[in-house]
Amino acid sequence: MSATTLDAAPSLFTRHSLHLTLNGQARELEVLPWTTLLDLLREQLDLIGTKKGCDHGQCGACTVLLNGKRVNACLTLAVMCQGAELTTVEGLAEGDELHPMQQAFIKHDAFQCGYCTPGQICSAVGLANEGRAQTSGQIQELMSGNLCRCGAYSNIRDAIEEALPACRQRSGQGGGQ
Repeated sequence: MSATTLDAAPSLFTRHSLHLTLNGQARELEVLPWTTLLDLLREQLDLIGTKKGCDHGQCGACTVLLNGKRVNACLTLAVMCQGAELTTVEGLAEGDELHPMQQAFIKHDAFQCGYCTPGQICSAVGLANEGRAQTSGQIQELMSGNLCRCGAYSNIRDAIEEALPACRQRSGQGGGQ
């Protein structure tokens, strides 16, 4: 190893300042450059609602909302969230009032073991924000990145279908696009 390589090594461990809005609150954090958003949420901020499923972006258990759009937190570096608005499942409710999507998931029993539920709910809210899903088939297709190993898909789809109008109204999109 050359002296130049050794001199550069300490900079790899330099923490980076990260400013973002997390669940409605401004936050200033220090992160290592390789820290994923998922690890930041779970290990540094103790927001364990976001689940680590596959850690490869294939199951959707880690889905959160980044500037209102759904992303896999396991594939997103925390430093990429500079200045962003981030919402996890913990930030969807307003005080004691659950988000319409959370209410619909309960009403339709849209979970069994519950492991995928936070990611399913965040993805469904992101889907509502997108305004593209108008039919049951479109919901099914657009939610295909979120796996449920228990097979509660029909209940999940029914919950999303029922909650879409309320979610769109809540986000200011009216009755759909």
